[in-house]
Amino acid sequence: MTPTSSAAPLSDWPYPRWVAHRGAGKLAPENTLAAFRLGAAHGYRMFECDAKLSADGVPFLMHDATLERTTSGHGTGGDLAWSDLARLDAGSWHSRAYAGEPLPTLDNAARFCIANGFLLNIEVKPTPGTEEETGRVVASHAARLWHGQAVPPLLTSFKPAALAGAQRAAPHLPRGLLLDSLAPGWLDTALQLGCVAIVCNHALWTAEHVAAVHGAGLRALSYTVNDEWAAQRLIDLDTDGIITDRVDLFSPAG
Repeated sequence: MTPTSSAAPLSDWPYPRWVAHRGAGKLAPENTLAAFRLGAAHGYRMFECDAKLSADGVPFLMHDATLERTTSGHGTGGDLAWSDLARLDAGSWHSRAYAGEPLPTLDNAARFCIANGFLLNIEVKPTPGTEEETGRVVASHAARLWHGQAVPPLLTSFKPAALAGAQRAAPHLPRGLLLDSLAPGWLDTALQLGCVAIVCNHALWTAEHVAAVHGAGLRALSYTVNDEWAAQRLIDLDTDGIITDRVDLFSPAG
């Protein structure tokens, strides 16, 4: 099901309007290659994922700071070496069909996306206290992994320090500021960080805010959009990207 759009596509924006949240939303274990494969089976060609660092500096995909919700592990993910994280079951919590699904490294995700012509939005999701380091390491890895590719990954974060670290490490990679509220100076912060996009809670967008973002030369993206009325409102506002869990509801061709 696809809400209607009358706006012409932006010729200089290389990313599709529709982005699959954490791979396939809630239909598969989030932030796994199984989720990417399921999102792709629904026609999606761009995925959002969360990246953080292991104790020995390996970027891997996981949303929470702690392991309990989405893996068989316990404690803080960033406190473990990758050799320990690699042994965890990141699928059984979702359903028996995905039992044994491993946590992927950012390298795993990059190889999958590049081999299949998919695009990636990497949310830098630092373990608290590692914001700058995580942004720097994730951006350095992304710059290496996508070197020579036509379309680089879009790096986003709620943490300005993480985006600043990414900017220092790989200034050529596009960045977006994630927002769950519009505090004073939100657009100035994004501009100071050299961002190309604002990615905010979809309910925050108004015609005035979209016009301000576009007027500053940035793109307006939204998370996490799971209802038709919300998607249609964003399309009518001429926003540029919609991150959704509902890969089974929305056709990415729209």
